[in-house]
Amino acid sequence: MFLCAAAIALLARPSTASELAILRNGFSIRHEHRLVMGTTTRLYLAADDSNFTDVPTAEITGYEKDLTLPLPAQVPADSHASTASPSVKSTPALPLNQVVDTASAAYHLDPDLVNSVIHAESGFNSRAVSPKGARGLMQLMPGTANQLGVNDAFDPQANVTGGSRYLRELLERYNFDLVKALAAYNAGPQRVEQYRGVPPFRETRAYVARIVHEYNLKKTAQEKIARREEEKRKQVSTQPPARARASKTAATPIAAESQH
Repeated sequence: MFLCAAAIALLARPSTASELAILRNGFSIRHEHRLVMGTTTRLYLAADDSNFTDVPTAEITGYEKDLTLPLPAQVPADSHASTASPSVKSTPALPLNQVVDTASAAYHLDPDLVNSVIHAESGFNSRAVSPKGARGLMQLMPGTANQLGVNDAFDPQANVTGGSRYLRELLERYNFDLVKALAAYNAGPQRVEQYRGVPPFRETRAYVARIVHEYNLKKTAQEKIARREEEKRKQVSTQPPARARASKTAATPIAAESQH
């Protein structure tokens, strides 16, 4: 029993090296460290554990060192005066949730839907590259990125903004039929029009089903929370005020004494 417990503890110990988790579908997920929990592996996308994604352990074929991280910028020797200028400031990267919220608001999309697409496309890995060459969080192909004005598909803000715009265009193209729009995002509008609906490709159908299922789960959970909050508000509103309850309690013994 002790050996089994020790083995579980070793498996559950998080890895601290920055690596790429290689998936069976050809994608990779960059993570700071990971935690194996039996059939599920939690990949932490940030050092502070604030952002993570859970992946079936069986879907991970291995791990590699992340060699795609940008190198620190080299400052020329004669540029020390310009870098010391207070007018030159580096722009900090925005948190992903803020990037998603901003892009969703710009193109009138539900942030939960955009997050579900990002999860299915890249597993929240901004450096993901598919076997076909799609890049970044929302896996934009170079041609599509160019049409959308995305110069750097690995830039989260540019990628999510471009991907959200593309998703909105597809929704409008198919009269806001989400299933067709998602199918077109995965397989291309030409395939959707060729087959007059979702193409009979296993990958595309699994992709659409996964996003719709995840999105519906989020909405169902939100509705349950909203119902519970509404029930709490109704219970509070139907209870008599505290002063009225106190006066009624005080009047009870007086009435009982008057009966003797």
